[in-house]
Amino acid sequence: MYAAKRNLADQYRRTGISSRVAEADPHQLIALLFESAGQRIRRAQACLDQGDVAQKGKAIGEACAILGHLSGSLDHEAGGQVASNLALLYDYIIRRLTEANLHNDPAPLRESLDLLVEIESAWNSIPQAQRVAMPS
Repeated sequence: MYAAKRNLADQYRRTGISSRVAEADPHQLIALLFESAGQRIRRAQACLDQGDVAQKGKAIGEACAILGHLSGSLDHEAGGQVASNLALLYDYIIRRLTEANLHNDPAPLRESLDLLVEIESAWNSIPQAQRVAMPS
């Protein structure tokens, strides 16, 4: 019974995410990626606490993939130094997540989540008028 409820919850969540993605503008899509990466890191923390090393590794791998997508979406020509700094920061977070995975260490997970939350907060604080002016 628990598995059936979990499957229904997963289906509902995927449907909700699909509709959010379909309706999102480019700024909102990046915000969804930040949100998803944070969720994966939190899941990795919970799995590490529970001793579920396999699921911890899967969650960290997914977070790293999302960060790779974020880094790959940077426009270095238009973004200049900001884009370069973000690319370095994403790379640093990926390295820290990899260390957390290799050593089953919660400290790099906390640090990575803190950094990601800071970036997400800055992204979400961009005024609406500037979001519309952003190239897609």
